[in-house]
Amino acid sequence: MWYVAVAAGSFRRYATYRIATVAGVFTNTVFGFIVAFTYIALWDERPHLGGYDQAQALAFVWTGQALLACTGLMGGGGLEELQERIRTGDIAVDLYRPADLQLWWLAADLGRAGLQVIGRGVAPMAVGALAFPLALPGDALTWGCFLLSVLLGVLVSFTLRYLVALASFWLLDGTGLALISGLACMFFSGMVLPLRVFPGALGEVAQLLPWAAVLQVPADVLVGARSGGALLRGLVFQAGWAVALLALGRLVQSAATRKVVVHGG
Repeated sequence: MWYVAVAAGSFRRYATYRIATVAGVFTNTVFGFIVAFTYIALWDERPHLGGYDQAQALAFVWTGQALLACTGLMGGGGLEELQERIRTGDIAVDLYRPADLQLWWLAADLGRAGLQVIGRGVAPMAVGALAFPLALPGDALTWGCFLLSVLLGVLVSFTLRYLVALASFWLLDGTGLALISGLACMFFSGMVLPLRVFPGALGEVAQLLPWAAVLQVPADVLVGARSGGALLRGLVFQAGWAVALLALGRLVQSAATRKVVVHGG
Protein backbone atom coordinates (compact mmCIF):
# COMPACT_ATOMS: atom_id res chain seq x y z
CA MET A 1 0.00 0.00 0.00
CA TRP A 2 0.97 3.61 -0.60
CA TYR A 3 1.06 4.60 3.04
CA VAL A 4 3.01 1.58 4.26
CA ALA A 5 5.66 2.39 1.66
CA VAL A 6 5.69 6.04 2.76
CA ALA A 7 6.14 5.04 6.42
CA ALA A 8 8.91 2.59 5.55
CA GLY A 9 10.64 5.18 3.39
CA SER A 10 10.45 7.74 6.20
CA PHE A 11 11.92 5.23 8.64
CA ARG A 12 14.85 4.54 6.29
CA ARG A 13 15.34 8.25 5.63
CA TYR A 14 15.74 9.13 9.31
CA ALA A 15 17.88 6.04 9.87
CA THR A 16 20.52 7.57 7.60
CA TYR A 17 21.08 10.46 10.04
CA ARG A 18 23.28 8.38 12.35
CA ILE A 19 25.41 11.23 13.71
CA ALA A 20 22.32 13.31 14.44
CA THR A 21 20.76 10.35 16.23
CA VAL A 22 23.85 9.81 18.37
CA ALA A 23 23.99 13.53 19.17
CA GLY A 24 20.30 13.42 20.10
CA VAL A 25 20.83 10.45 22.43
CA PHE A 26 23.70 12.28 24.12
CA THR A 27 21.65 15.47 24.51
CA ASN A 28 18.59 13.66 25.87
CA THR A 29 20.76 11.74 28.33
CA VAL A 30 22.53 14.86 29.62
CA PHE A 31 19.26 16.73 30.08
CA GLY A 32 17.81 13.62 31.69
CA PHE A 33 20.49 13.76 34.39
CA ILE A 34 19.99 17.49 34.93
CA VAL A 35 16.21 17.17 35.30
CA ALA A 36 16.50 13.97 37.36
CA PHE A 37 18.71 15.62 39.98
CA THR A 38 16.33 18.59 40.04
CA TYR A 39 13.42 16.23 40.67
CA ILE A 40 15.35 14.43 43.42
CA ALA A 41 15.85 17.75 45.24
CA LEU A 42 12.19 18.67 44.74
CA TRP A 43 10.83 15.32 45.88
CA ASP A 44 13.17 15.32 48.90
CA GLU A 45 11.41 18.49 50.00
CA ARG A 46 7.92 17.42 48.89
CA PRO A 47 7.61 13.61 49.04
CA HIS A 48 4.67 12.21 47.03
CA LEU A 49 4.22 15.50 45.19
CA GLY A 50 1.44 15.06 42.65
CA GLY A 51 0.81 11.56 43.95
CA TYR A 52 4.17 10.24 42.70
CA ASP A 53 6.89 8.75 44.84
CA GLN A 54 10.48 9.61 43.91
CA ALA A 55 10.99 6.48 41.79
CA GLN A 56 7.86 7.29 39.79
CA ALA A 57 8.93 10.91 39.35
CA LEU A 58 12.33 9.82 38.07
CA ALA A 59 10.71 7.35 35.68
CA PHE A 60 8.55 10.24 34.44
CA VAL A 61 11.70 12.25 33.72
CA TRP A 62 13.32 9.55 31.62
CA THR A 63 10.07 8.74 29.83
CA GLY A 64 9.93 12.36 28.73
CA GLN A 65 13.49 12.21 27.42
CA ALA A 66 12.81 8.91 25.65
CA LEU A 67 9.70 10.29 23.92
CA LEU A 68 10.97 13.81 23.23
CA ALA A 69 11.92 13.18 19.60
CA CYS A 70 9.40 10.40 18.97
CA THR A 71 6.36 12.52 19.81
CA GLY A 72 7.80 15.81 18.55
CA LEU A 73 7.36 17.44 21.95
CA MET A 74 9.26 20.52 20.83
CA GLY A 75 7.42 20.80 17.52
CA GLY A 76 8.73 20.14 14.03
CA GLY A 77 8.98 16.38 13.76
CA GLY A 78 9.35 16.57 9.96
CA LEU A 79 6.29 18.75 9.34
CA GLU A 80 8.44 21.84 8.97
CA GLU A 81 9.07 20.39 5.48
CA LEU A 82 5.33 20.58 4.79
CA GLN A 83 5.33 24.21 5.94
CA GLU A 84 8.16 24.97 3.53
CA ARG A 85 6.39 23.22 0.64
CA ILE A 86 3.29 25.29 1.30
CA ARG A 87 5.35 28.49 1.42
CA THR A 88 7.15 27.76 -1.86
CA GLY A 89 4.09 26.43 -3.67
CA ASP A 90 5.53 22.93 -4.07
CA ILE A 91 2.44 21.70 -2.22
CA ALA A 92 0.67 21.77 -5.59
CA VAL A 93 2.71 18.71 -6.59
CA ASP A 94 1.61 16.91 -3.42
CA LEU A 95 -2.04 17.64 -4.18
CA TYR A 96 -1.69 15.96 -7.57
CA ARG A 97 -0.50 12.70 -6.00
CA PRO A 98 -2.99 9.80 -6.02
CA ALA A 99 -2.88 9.79 -2.22
CA ASP A 100 -4.54 11.77 0.53
CA LEU A 101 -2.37 14.64 1.78
CA GLN A 102 -3.15 14.10 5.48
CA LEU A 103 -2.66 10.32 5.38
CA TRP A 104 0.57 10.73 3.40
CA TRP A 105 2.11 12.98 6.03
CA LEU A 106 0.69 10.86 8.85
CA ALA A 107 2.37 7.77 7.41
CA ALA A 108 5.64 9.68 7.06
CA ASP A 109 5.37 10.87 10.66
CA LEU A 110 4.71 7.36 11.96
CA GLY A 111 7.82 6.12 10.16
CA ARG A 112 9.86 8.94 11.66
CA ALA A 113 8.45 8.29 15.13
CA GLY A 114 9.22 4.58 14.87
CA LEU A 115 12.87 5.28 14.15
CA GLN A 116 13.10 7.92 16.88
CA VAL A 117 11.62 5.73 19.61
CA ILE A 118 14.23 3.08 18.79
CA GLY A 119 17.14 5.38 18.02
CA ARG A 120 16.62 8.09 20.64
CA GLY A 121 14.25 6.43 23.09
CA VAL A 122 15.73 3.14 24.24
CA ALA A 123 19.25 4.34 25.07
CA PRO A 124 18.34 7.29 27.36
CA MET A 125 15.78 5.15 29.19
CA ALA A 126 18.36 2.39 29.67
CA VAL A 127 20.93 4.85 31.03
CA GLY A 128 18.35 6.34 33.36
CA ALA A 129 17.38 2.89 34.65
CA LEU A 130 21.03 2.08 35.36
CA ALA A 131 21.73 5.37 37.12
CA PHE A 132 18.52 5.85 39.13
CA PRO A 133 15.88 3.71 40.84
CA LEU A 134 13.03 4.00 38.34
CA ALA A 135 9.50 2.72 38.90
CA LEU A 136 9.26 0.62 35.75
CA PRO A 137 6.67 -2.14 35.24
CA GLY A 138 7.65 -5.77 35.50
CA ASP A 139 4.83 -7.23 33.40
CA ALA A 140 4.43 -7.36 29.62
CA LEU A 141 0.80 -6.17 29.73
CA THR A 142 1.72 -2.79 31.20
CA TRP A 143 4.52 -2.36 28.66
CA GLY A 144 2.05 -3.21 25.89
CA CYS A 145 -0.45 -0.63 27.19
CA PHE A 146 2.38 1.89 27.37
CA LEU A 147 3.36 1.31 23.73
CA LEU A 148 -0.29 1.66 22.68
CA SER A 149 -0.49 4.89 24.65
CA VAL A 150 2.70 6.14 22.97
CA LEU A 151 1.20 5.40 19.55
CA LEU A 152 -1.93 7.36 20.44
CA GLY A 153 0.27 10.17 21.77
CA VAL A 154 2.14 10.30 18.46
CA LEU A 155 -1.18 10.52 16.62
CA VAL A 156 -2.34 13.44 18.78
CA SER A 157 1.02 15.16 18.38
CA PHE A 158 0.83 14.74 14.61
CA THR A 159 -2.64 16.25 14.42
CA LEU A 160 -1.53 19.31 16.38
CA ARG A 161 1.61 19.79 14.29
CA TYR A 162 -0.33 19.19 11.07
CA LEU A 163 -2.80 21.94 11.95
CA VAL A 164 0.11 24.30 12.62
CA ALA A 165 1.66 23.40 9.26
CA LEU A 166 -1.64 23.97 7.43
CA ALA A 167 -1.82 27.46 8.91
CA SER A 168 0.97 28.35 6.49
CA PHE A 169 -1.67 28.45 3.75
CA TRP A 170 -2.90 31.69 5.36
CA LEU A 171 0.30 33.00 6.99
CA LEU A 172 3.30 34.33 5.13
CA ASP A 173 5.58 32.60 7.63
CA GLY A 174 4.39 29.91 10.05
CA THR A 175 7.60 29.89 12.11
CA GLY A 176 6.17 32.00 14.92
CA LEU A 177 3.06 29.85 15.26
CA ALA A 178 5.19 26.70 15.25
CA LEU A 179 7.35 28.15 18.03
CA ILE A 180 4.29 29.02 20.14
CA SER A 181 2.85 25.55 19.54
CA GLY A 182 6.12 23.91 20.59
CA LEU A 183 6.26 25.92 23.82
CA ALA A 184 2.62 25.08 24.59
CA CYS A 185 3.34 21.40 24.04
CA MET A 186 6.38 21.48 26.32
CA PHE A 187 4.41 23.11 29.13
CA PHE A 188 1.03 21.39 28.84
CA SER A 189 2.31 17.90 27.99
CA GLY A 190 4.04 17.46 31.34
CA MET A 191 7.55 17.78 29.95
CA VAL A 192 8.46 20.63 32.30
CA LEU A 193 6.59 19.19 35.30
CA PRO A 194 3.95 16.45 35.53
CA LEU A 195 0.52 18.01 35.11
CA ARG A 196 -0.61 16.41 38.37
CA VAL A 197 1.78 18.78 40.15
CA PHE A 198 0.05 21.88 38.74
CA PRO A 199 -2.09 23.61 41.38
CA GLY A 200 -5.89 23.75 41.48
CA ALA A 201 -7.87 24.59 38.38
CA LEU A 202 -4.73 24.98 36.25
CA GLY A 203 -3.85 21.32 36.78
CA GLU A 204 -7.41 20.16 36.15
CA VAL A 205 -7.70 22.12 32.91
CA ALA A 206 -4.20 21.15 31.72
CA GLN A 207 -5.04 17.46 32.05
CA LEU A 208 -8.04 17.93 29.74
CA LEU A 209 -6.07 19.60 26.93
CA PRO A 210 -4.82 17.54 23.96
CA TRP A 211 -1.16 18.04 24.88
CA ALA A 212 -1.73 15.89 27.98
CA ALA A 213 -2.31 12.96 25.63
CA VAL A 214 1.20 13.31 24.19
CA LEU A 215 3.30 12.65 27.31
CA GLN A 216 1.35 12.83 30.58
CA VAL A 217 -0.90 9.85 29.85
CA PRO A 218 1.82 7.53 28.44
CA ALA A 219 4.14 8.37 31.35
CA ASP A 220 1.37 7.74 33.88
CA VAL A 221 0.70 4.36 32.28
CA LEU A 222 4.37 3.41 32.49
CA VAL A 223 4.93 4.46 36.11
CA GLY A 224 1.75 2.78 37.32
CA ALA A 225 -0.20 5.95 38.07
CA ARG A 226 -2.94 4.67 35.74
CA SER A 227 -4.36 1.19 36.03
CA GLY A 228 -7.73 -0.50 35.63
CA GLY A 229 -10.48 1.99 34.84
CA ALA A 230 -8.10 4.96 34.94
CA LEU A 231 -5.93 3.27 32.31
CA LEU A 232 -8.91 2.69 30.04
CA ARG A 233 -10.10 6.27 30.50
CA GLY A 234 -6.63 7.53 29.63
CA LEU A 235 -6.52 5.54 26.38
CA VAL A 236 -10.05 6.67 25.46
CA PHE A 237 -9.03 10.27 26.22
CA GLN A 238 -6.09 9.96 23.82
CA ALA A 239 -8.12 8.25 21.11
CA GLY A 240 -10.87 10.85 21.43
CA TRP A 241 -8.49 13.74 20.90
CA ALA A 242 -6.78 11.92 18.01
CA VAL A 243 -10.08 11.37 16.18
CA ALA A 244 -11.36 14.90 16.87
CA LEU A 245 -8.16 16.59 15.73
CA LEU A 246 -7.81 14.35 12.66
CA ALA A 247 -11.34 15.39 11.69
CA LEU A 248 -10.49 19.06 12.29
CA GLY A 249 -7.39 18.60 10.16
CA ARG A 250 -9.57 17.28 7.33
CA LEU A 251 -11.77 20.37 7.51
CA VAL A 252 -8.82 22.76 7.54
CA GLN A 253 -7.16 20.82 4.72
CA SER A 254 -10.35 21.08 2.66
CA ALA A 255 -10.51 24.82 3.23
CA ALA A 256 -6.82 25.18 2.39
CA THR A 257 -7.24 23.19 -0.82
CA ARG A 258 -10.06 25.47 -1.93
CA LYS A 259 -7.79 28.44 -1.21
CA VAL A 260 -5.11 26.95 -3.49
CA VAL A 261 -7.68 26.47 -6.25
CA VAL A 262 -9.05 30.01 -5.83
CA HIS A 263 -5.57 31.44 -6.14
CA GLY A 264 -4.81 29.34 -9.21
CA GLY A 265 -2.37 26.96 -7.42
